[in-house]
Amino acid sequence: MEQFVSVSNLTKTYASGFQALNNVSLDVREGEILALLGPNGAGKTTLISIICGIVNATSGTVTVAGYDNVKDYKKTRALIGLVPQELTTDSFETVSATVNFSRGLFGKPPNTHVINKVLKSLTLWDKRDSMIMALSGGMKRRVLIAKALSHEPRVLFLDEPTAGVDVELRREMWKVVEELRTEGVTVILTTHYIEEAEAIADRVAVINHGEIILVEEKSEMMRKMGKKRLEFELVSTLNEVPHTLDAYDLSLSTDGLRLTYTYDTNAERKGITALMGDLSATGIRYRDMETQESSLEEIFVNLVREPR
Repeated sequence: MEQFVSVSNLTKTYASGFQALNNVSLDVREGEILALLGPNGAGKTTLISIICGIVNATSGTVTVAGYDNVKDYKKTRALIGLVPQELTTDSFETVSATVNFSRGLFGKPPNTHVINKVLKSLTLWDKRDSMIMALSGGMKRRVLIAKALSHEPRVLFLDEPTAGVDVELRREMWKVVEELRTEGVTVILTTHYIEEAEAIADRVAVINHGEIILVEEKSEMMRKMGKKRLEFELVSTLNEVPHTLDAYDLSLSTDGLRLTYTYDTNAERKGITALMGDLSATGIRYRDMETQESSLEEIFVNLVREPR
């Protein structure tokens, strides 16, 4: 896939002296879903705001579909749809009116087919004549997405799109994102819900202290950085781990009935076979064993905890 959004050596320092971004470079491929993960204050919203032309960078460049977002700002903004964190909608407008108005802001002619399709895909069709002030928080969030899609953008930025949305609505919105990807729309989302990135993202970029610390295919990241835990349920209580097993760095539960071995997901199986043999040699018997694999959340937490 070709690069659709390209960020090069981007830095943002505010008048107060606070540096929100430090030499950030990131390429986003056309038609992919990229999850941008990071703790509060990491620089996620600042990065998105600069790409969308809302905030000016101190230095660096951004291109969208090959167009510079400063020199060719009209062309780049026409290609971009943005769903902000804040629920900023006109409370006294109807759903249909505000979505149609958003399309007109980009100079697009009225198109009933496009607007109806967007409203139906976001389960807003039955609410199309309702005042926005009468909608729930989750429905208002859907209206923001509909407004962002009204002018048929080729790249959609979702800044915490499912904040305040219940689990059922969140999963429905994931389906919408998947459908957009099948239509060729590039999707970049920031999220605090790790399961969101794990469920729908193709790649994950982790930002911390204004720097991109990792960009990786989701599956490859989990393969390289994930851990597996092999837990043995012992037949009888063990007071301490014998020194002959020190090489395995086993952990013993407080009740003395569980031994846990942690290893890389790409480790060779002979290490596990050797452990099982050594357990038998030391007289430790177990009635069952269970394997667990690291989630994306655990990998993310470990990444942002690492000192810079």
